[in-house]
Amino acid sequence: MQRRQLLEVEATEPVGPYTLLRVERGGLDPGRPGQFFMLSPPGRVLPRPMSLCLAPPGELAFLIDPIGPGTRSLCELEAGDEIAVFGPLGNGFDLRVERPLLVGGGIGIAPLPYLAEALGSPPAVLGFRSEEHAEAAALLPQADVVVDPTLVTDCCLEGFDVLACGPEPMLHAVAALCPGAQLAWEAPMACGYGACYGCAVEIDGEWKRLCVEGPVLAA
Repeated sequence: MQRRQLLEVEATEPVGPYTLLRVERGGLDPGRPGQFFMLSPPGRVLPRPMSLCLAPPGELAFLIDPIGPGTRSLCELEAGDEIAVFGPLGNGFDLRVERPLLVGGGIGIAPLPYLAEALGSPPAVLGFRSEEHAEAAALLPQADVVVDPTLVTDCCLEGFDVLACGPEPMLHAVAALCPGAQLAWEAPMACGYGACYGCAVEIDGEWKRLCVEGPVLAA
């Protein structure tokens, strides 16, 4: 059930160039892996959509790439600060798979630790653009890791039920190899519930609002 709450920050932890933002869970349901929450940075007009990365008892944790003013302000929060959190939102991964293989690229690994926990730690392949970014693979210790110029699609993906999240070119490449894959797409969002159409993306000639029809879609 969707809820909006003002929650206290437990900690912010560096994970390579990323930041793991840990907040108290309050009365929020962590939802299904692949769903997301809208986090409202202090002093910012628009919230930021973030996949849930981990859900330890009493907490919600989000992996954030500080690439703009909004995400940087989230990464600069300190223990004891308060942040407005709304969710869970969107459609997550279908967990009814027989041979799961998790595939992530860059910050697209964010929902995979929570997904791995739900699926019993299946095999995973993670791709990063540098060794520094690859430090985030520590969140998914069972994963095979490749670094640019090697791509996740250079690995054997066929024969698995692929569940992937990453940059759009990676998702298109995974879809070409594995038409039955589940893909978690990324897009800027302003509302998180379909009102603003800011996250509408064209996929196979159709416009889809990722906040309500996704972010997880069939390849």
